[in-house]
Amino acid sequence: MLLSIYFVGVLWIFIYRYRLLQQRLNLEIDSLTRLYMGKASSVSKQSVLSAYLKRAGELSSEILNAAMSDTVRVSTKGLTLLSIVASTSPFIGLFGTVVGILETFSHLATQKSAALSVVAPAISEALIATAVGIFVAIFAYTFHLILKRKAYELSSVLGSQIDVMLSKSKVEN
Repeated sequence: MLLSIYFVGVLWIFIYRYRLLQQRLNLEIDSLTRLYMGKASSVSKQSVLSAYLKRAGELSSEILNAAMSDTVRVSTKGLTLLSIVASTSPFIGLFGTVVGILETFSHLATQKSAALSVVAPAISEALIATAVGIFVAIFAYTFHLILKRKAYELSSVLGSQIDVMLSKSKVEN
């Protein structure tokens, strides 16, 4: 039951965060492209850096780096939970297997004889919990790495925008 909740949570976090990161990344790539092509002197109004620049009132590397750090922090929300699920779900599955095998042996202790045809299905059923735990862990870890990569890409694009804007401001001064 817990592994089912884990799996649904992992899927929800991944889909929600992936869409959010992809939208933000597309906006920032567009803003960076416009800067590179000389079509804009500053980041686009949709860029996360734009809001920080408006509040600060002036272009400074400290403000831009703080904006990038804050954006990366927000972008990586949910990664800790994915990491926790990836590391704990195999153990939860293993615990379910141990409990299932213990129940099987206690049930067998009350019987006079135990044939393989009685023991095998019970142990097989108990091992399903381990398989489900590993299944959930694989998805959680994979989704964790995908989202981590998207957050890194966003950080790189923001860093490039910052570098271009600061270099343009040095040329103008």
